[in-house]
This record gives sequence, C-alpha cells and structure tokens, in this order.
Amino acid sequence: MKKIRLVSLALLLLSSGIFILWGSFLEHASPAGMAGFKAVYYGSRCLIQHSDPYRESEFLRVYRAEGGGFPSDPAMSRLFRRAVPVCINLPTSLFVIAPFALLAWGPAHVIWMILVAGSLTLASYLMWDLAGKYAPGVSLLLVCIVLANSELLFSSGNLAGIAVSLCVVAVWCFLQKRFVPAGILCLAVSLAIKPHDAGLVWLYFLLAGGIYRKRALQTLIVTAVLALPAILWVSHVSPNWMPELRSNLSATSAHGDLSDPGPASMSIHSPDRIIDLQTVVSVFRDDPRIYNPASYLVCGSILLVWSVRILRSRFSLDRAWFALAAIAALSMLPVYHREYDAKLLLITVPACALLWTEGGPIRWIALMLNTAAVLLTGDLPSAALIIFSDHLHVGSSGFAGKILTVLLMRPAPLILLALGIFYLWVYVRRDCACVAMADTGERGEAPHPPTVT
Repeated sequence: MKKIRLVSLALLLLSSGIFILWGSFLEHASPAGMAGFKAVYYGSRCLIQHSDPYRESEFLRVYRAEGGGFPSDPAMSRLFRRAVPVCINLPTSLFVIAPFALLAWGPAHVIWMILVAGSLTLASYLMWDLAGKYAPGVSLLLVCIVLANSELLFSSGNLAGIAVSLCVVAVWCFLQKRFVPAGILCLAVSLAIKPHDAGLVWLYFLLAGGIYRKRALQTLIVTAVLALPAILWVSHVSPNWMPELRSNLSATSAHGDLSDPGPASMSIHSPDRIIDLQTVVSVFRDDPRIYNPASYLVCGSILLVWSVRILRSRFSLDRAWFALAAIAALSMLPVYHREYDAKLLLITVPACALLWTEGGPIRWIALMLNTAAVLLTGDLPSAALIIFSDHLHVGSSGFAGKILTVLLMRPAPLILLALGIFYLWVYVRRDCACVAMADTGERGEAPHPPTVT
C-alpha cells in the first residue's frame, strides 16, 4: 500500500508539473500572458497612485507609464483591451492584491504564479488524500485530469486560481476539523476575491447548522474585516466606483463583447469559454431578457430544493460531501463563470469516491458524469473542441441545428447541470432513507442501512 501511495503521489505531482510547465510556456509565448493578473495588478497600482482603476483612461495611463504593452495581433489586442483595462474586479480583490502591487511587475507576477501553482496543487492533494481512503484509483484519475488541464488558469494568472483553491482547502479544514482557523481565513479570502465562486459553498455551511454555521458566521466576520478597509480605500480614491463598476460590467456583457454569453461573443472561440447556463439558452434566443430569467428560474428552483433539504436534514459527513458536490457543479450555472472557475469540481471527488465503494450501477453513473465534467471544463479538451467545431459547419437556423450546436459546441453547462442534479438526487435519497430508518427504529422494527441503487 505504501508503494501504491508513492506511485499515486508521483502521478499527482506529474500532473501538476504538466500544467506548470505547459502553462509557463504559454505565459511566455502568448502576447496576452498573465492577462487575468494584469487586470487586478494594474488596478491596484492605480489605487496606490491615487488613480481611478474603474476609468479606462486612467487605467491605461498607469499601464502605459509602467511599460505595459499590447498584443500585435489585432484580434488578440481587441480581446486584451476588453479584458485588462476595463476593470470589473471588486474593491476587495484590488485590496488583497495590493501587497503584490507594491512590487515591480517582474517579481510580483512570478510570486503570483508560484502561489497559484502551490495552492492548486495543495487543494488537489487534499481532495485526493481524503477521497483516496474510499477509492484511490478513481480519486487519482479525477484529480489528475483537473490538474493536467489547468494550463490556461496558470498562464493567465486569473484570480480563480487562488479563490477556488482556498475554497477547496477551507472545505477540507471544516469537514476534517483540522486547522479550522486557517480554513476560516482561506474561505474569507476566497469570498473577498471571487464571491460568485465560493459563495454557495459558504451558504452550505451556513445552512448546515451547528458548528458549521458558526464557522460560516466567523468567515463572514473575517470577510467583513477585509472588505471594510478595501471599500474605504477605493471610495477615497474613486468616489464613483460603484456606478463605474456597474457600467464596466454592463459594457463587457453587452452583445458581442467579452462577457456576452451569446453566440456573438468575442470570446466564443477562446479556450476559457463562459460556462453558465445562459450560453445554452442564448443559442435558442439570443436575448438577455430571455436567457437570464430562464437560467435564474432553472437554477433557482434546483437551489431552493437543495437549501430546503439541507435545513431539514441532520448533518452527516457522507451527506455533506454529496450536498457540496451538487453545489460545486450548480454554482457555475446561474451567473457568469468561465472554465477556470470549474476547478471547484475538485470538491466532487470525495462524493464520487464514496459512491464507487458501494458498487452497483450508480458508481458508474457517478464516474462517467464526474469524468465528463472535469474533461469538458478542462483546458486541453476545450481547445480541441474549439478546433473541431471551427472545422465543422453546423447549421443553427432550425431547432435541430440549435440542439446540435449546444451538444457539440457548448456541452459544459449541460454536463454541469446533469452532475449537480445527480448529486442532489443522491443527497435527497440518502436523507430520506435515513429518516425512514429513524422512523423504523422508533417503531421497534429492525432498521436497514440506507442505500442508493
């Protein structure tokens, strides 16, 4: 067993090495390398120099004064100018990155890359180490797929690399009841950086009650402590930051712009594509008045069932993993997310491993859905899918053509929806079985262990 564990650890580190080496090559070779980190780094530099980061003109002035360049390729330059100077980062994000912004670009981005690589590898190791107690082979497979397909996350330096990793580490700390203060700090920083990534995971602990509600409230306090100086600082330098931020968000989400989920989006052929449910609905009706309410209705209904069930359930560690697996997949769908945010699927690995140990058809369903989800949100399969779809001319005028377009070109939201519903179903069935067993015990009958088949 010790030898098998060492081999497994070597494979995990090899997968980590793949995304680090290949990501480093992409960062040096691409003219838009580290674009994600540049957006927040130079935004913080603006604040340090008492300039408004939410005004594109002031952002560009600081960016050019410090030697910032632009890609020579016109298409790439257009994407870069929408992704970097148009600041859509929260004040808390700019505040957290401020210590890096005190450094020159060279050392700052190198340290950031080391932190992204280290935190993502640590988060993957923790999920593998925990899930490996149930099903080591399945756990290793899923974790290695996630790690080996994180090149774009690493080369872009996006905040999701830290936010998602810290969220996963916090989940491990809370459920394992180890290094709890560190877990509180990790989840608080994750919420401060990217609340739409960690927010629903935090909500689970709030709804779970008991000591976990206490952990959620403690996290909220730490987040508020981080947010208060951030808001005061940004408000002092940029008094109109709130309307300016809303304006930037509206501009980048406009028809044909960078964050537009519709077919006309300028990032439709980018490997780090948008994966929220709006991208699917927009194929049938490219109108935000249609695809936004439709997505909110579908996701809101599922999240309501998830929330009510948690409030009515007794906590158990196994059921906690199923509830978290469901929300890790579903949290990608209601609002804007890209494929690098889906590294949050690391949280689903223990749930898949638990089902694998039970045998029966359900373990194969779990493995197929989990594998499909981490593959279809991975960097290398996504790039291959883009190349394939670029050479495949699919008519989208009829309903059948639209269905084919979604299945071939936008499969990630569908598999995430299926994965989330599947784990929610498992969670509800487990909870109902436990309630039935408790009722049987009260009547003096012999209880039966809960099963899902």
